[in-house]
Amino acid sequence: MTLPSGHSHPRLADNPRYRADIGGGTLMLPESRKVAALLLQGLPAGAWQRAIETENILQKTSPAGAKRVASLIRARLETMTEGLWLLVRDGDREVAMQAMFAASIKHSALLGDFIDIVVRERFRGFHSDLPKSAWAEYLDICRSRAPDMPLWKDSTIKKLGEHVYRILSEVDVLADTKSRRLRKLAARREIKENLQSHGERYVLRCLEALE
Repeated sequence: MTLPSGHSHPRLADNPRYRADIGGGTLMLPESRKVAALLLQGLPAGAWQRAIETENILQKTSPAGAKRVASLIRARLETMTEGLWLLVRDGDREVAMQAMFAASIKHSALLGDFIDIVVRERFRGFHSDLPKSAWAEYLDICRSRAPDMPLWKDSTIKKLGEHVYRILSEVDVLADTKSRRLRKLAARREIKENLQSHGERYVLRCLEALE
């Protein structure tokens, strides 16, 4: 598997850090709407902690679990602006899901580059599916370009791949996680306009790879 001719990937070329935090969860839309609402309120640290750990607004089984999920979603959302937070909080399901997808791409080069390299190539080659083997091949590409990326256990690699495929399924790029049949993404106008207005060229390029 090679990069498309004439198409550069600065995140790979600049030897970025690939992290396993995409394994912390998929798009988690109900929880993301609530976290976006908290961010828009601008809560101080104490009030944030009370909402997540004491009031348990995310409805998790333990304070530690609630804190972990909230921290991941917050980290994703904080890569973006309040305008996108509003789309997550108030948008219809498709808009909110695509907004979280955009934030997740910005937050995780592991997810974004998979779309930009692998899924793009599958569409360009008129392939109808995204085989599981594509994930292992992709990680080999990443390691060849970023030799200092972490050495993950096989179980972690499997979990990361499952979450990436699940995320693609959540935004309907994959018909389902079993057949892994590819479908084009119809990115919503609200999402594109928000990304364009804030110069999010990398995220836009990833979304365009799916169109």
